[in-house]
Amino acid sequence: MKINRIIIAIAAASMVVACVNPNPQIDFGVDTDNINIGPAGGIRKINVSSSGNWVAMTEAPWITVSPANGRGSVECSISIDSTLTVDQRTGSVRIHNLDTDENKDFAVVQEGFEYQIVLEKSQIDVDDYADYDSRYFEVKVKSNVDYDVILPDGAENWLTFKKPELNLDRGARPRESKIRFDWRVNSRDNERIADIEFKPKKDVSMGQHDALKVVQKAALPIPVGTPAGDSLAILAISRALNMFTEWDTAERMEHWNNVSVWKDGPDKGRVRYVQFFMFKTMEEIPFEIQYLTAAEEIILYSNANHFLRNLDTGEHITKLTNLKRLTIGAYGLTSLHPDFKNLKNLEYLDLSSNCFQTIPDILTPENFPNLHALVINANQRHTIYDLSNDIRENVGGFIDEPKFPERILKWNKLDTIRLSVNYLQGELPKMLDHEKWTAEEVQANDTLPDVLIGLPKVLPTTEFFAINYNRLTGEIPDWLLYHPKLDIWYPFSLVFSQEGKTRTGENAGFTNEPASLDYYYQHYTNKKYNPNNRSEE
Repeated sequence: MKINRIIIAIAAASMVVACVNPNPQIDFGVDTDNINIGPAGGIRKINVSSSGNWVAMTEAPWITVSPANGRGSVECSISIDSTLTVDQRTGSVRIHNLDTDENKDFAVVQEGFEYQIVLEKSQIDVDDYADYDSRYFEVKVKSNVDYDVILPDGAENWLTFKKPELNLDRGARPRESKIRFDWRVNSRDNERIADIEFKPKKDVSMGQHDALKVVQKAALPIPVGTPAGDSLAILAISRALNMFTEWDTAERMEHWNNVSVWKDGPDKGRVRYVQFFMFKTMEEIPFEIQYLTAAEEIILYSNANHFLRNLDTGEHITKLTNLKRLTIGAYGLTSLHPDFKNLKNLEYLDLSSNCFQTIPDILTPENFPNLHALVINANQRHTIYDLSNDIRENVGGFIDEPKFPERILKWNKLDTIRLSVNYLQGELPKMLDHEKWTAEEVQANDTLPDVLIGLPKVLPTTEFFAINYNRLTGEIPDWLLYHPKLDIWYPFSLVFSQEGKTRTGENAGFTNEPASLDYYYQHYTNKKYNPNNRSEE
């Protein structure tokens, strides 16, 4: 009986409540008057209060309301796109009550992007040395204005960059790009600093404008002019060249392979000769080479893939004015530094197996008064038999020489000339305006024949002359056919022998190549080998 009374009381109370609030009403509205947001956009939350049905409306295409309609109180997400301009923009959102036809409006105010050049880092620190493929860094730049990268004076000697084209296809919305900076080895014992400017290409008011500082570590000092300094220089050069072999630094330098030192005199213990062989570099001759001031001979030979390179010697080797013998072979050279003429004490120069398009203009007797041997053979990047049937450019081999270089034939001090295995074309010059053999000269020497009288006196003391395997054509001039040294030049293998076709499709080779040297010995009677003149043993 007691339980029944409780149930009846609860039911009565419920009926009373139902009678008091049969349909509770909620005031229609939103919990904000405006939304302020930055240029990048984003999502903001609002609360819609309502007892009935409602719908959200906006005419701004960059504003999205989700959900866009509902019944009762709902939390909505207002999605705002990133702007594309530098100006502020304003939009509005209306919440419309479908039951009461009442509206609640609020504004969305979005700031525009400021013009900006923003860097991920403001300073980059690099080492004094790293392997070639590791000598770079990348800088992330976020910008909505195109710009130029300005290196300070002097920095272009050790910093280069590749800036991609900035694609501003999103208006003022900043775009991120990467700039690659390549740096060179610091061989000096002082720090390098470069303050790099990013300069807008148009005159605008910048909201943020960053700059970059690059700091390169100083190298360890090298005591110049001492045996210890020479040994450190050799090791630094080999490191920079990326040599495939290393010297044993546990041994004294005078015991190193391919190194010899002065045994006495003011440079005792210093490097007299050094050879750097088999390496892989894509740069000019290293800075430290200039410290080997006591060297008489230096050889740099066999750079990996040298036929793919386009290198200059650089200025550093031009400081070695005491050099007498220099070989820079198979390095990938296409040019000599203008200061190369400072090497006036050179007696022997070997530039073979490089990639020269023309014989460097700097090679003249005036620039190298002591030179007696010039070796620049095999400068072909590729072996091309028929030049007329090949469209490749930059193939080396002096292919851009308009004619055979007369200045080499006028270099009377040269006792050795080697121009073999190149792409020299055209006829050998007749040298008719050159100095002539006189009757007095010929008659004063019982080995010279009268046929020389009046002929050009070309390379009279040259002991070795090789121009074979070029693309030479035409007639062999008389100065060569009757040259006093022709018989010791091995002419049929090292002079007369040509191969392939020229750029015009002409077969290489001389039209009057002799079958033998019989004609020659008819004039040089004292030279011809005669078994009958052989003395009894």
